[in-house]
Amino acid sequence: MTEEPGHATDLAREAAETGVDVVLAVGGDGTANEVAKGLLHTETALGLVPVGSGNGLARTLGIPLQPKRAVRALAGGLVLPMDVGLLNGQPFLNVAGAGLDALVGADFHAHGQRGGRRGLLTYVRLTLLRTFTYEAQPWRLEADGEVLEKRALVVAFVNGRQYGGGAVLAPRALLDDGLVDVILIEDANPVEIALQASRLFLGTIERFRRYRHFQASSATLTGTSPFLHHRDGEPEQESLRLDLRVDPKSLKMLVPRATAEDPTGPFRRARGAS
Repeated sequence: MTEEPGHATDLAREAAETGVDVVLAVGGDGTANEVAKGLLHTETALGLVPVGSGNGLARTLGIPLQPKRAVRALAGGLVLPMDVGLLNGQPFLNVAGAGLDALVGADFHAHGQRGGRRGLLTYVRLTLLRTFTYEAQPWRLEADGEVLEKRALVVAFVNGRQYGGGAVLAPRALLDDGLVDVILIEDANPVEIALQASRLFLGTIERFRRYRHFQASSATLTGTSPFLHHRDGEPEQESLRLDLRVDPKSLKMLVPRATAEDPTGPFRRARGAS
């Protein structure tokens, strides 16, 4: 059991140093992030037993959401290397970014700290409340030599495919291609956003006319004033600038065999699996 923030990283690092084959993280995306931080560039693999609120990475990996089924699926799984994103030098496995989602993430975190109920319904409620008051921010985004200046509600750096809870941002993203999928949701009125929100859960967000998508191995996001951002759903301090880069195949991941061999899954192929 972890005792404080950062403890999971220490435990995972100690396990890797003693030659443990696999460390199982029992929790959500935030817990997975902490554990992975202690396993980067080691031979010890990370396995996820999802019991968090969103479980975005576990869903992308096809890991069952029931603990017993998850353990059974991982017991017959394969170890595959996956990319890790670095935002201002700090790792994220699934999604990081700024804008409306970062603000909602901070609300969700504060709600939980006050003893409020977590879960998808709470997240949706907080998102709707913020949608009707949030103003799109002006951003400067430099990505692999290209420059984009635009007002946007969300700027997301996606390594996996979804926020969690089935809200899919990048349906075809790959975890081992050396790239991050950069998603912008351009400025739109609250009614339009509310009407189009269901596309996240239907897997059709790419058809939303305010949706912009491209891939990059590095990027810099700059705001006109300090802004909140998040890594794997966990709120971070305000910053004026975010520097993104990809650390290719730096984490070994224990993946259900069906996911590893799925030609439409989040890995290119199961080649080199062990």
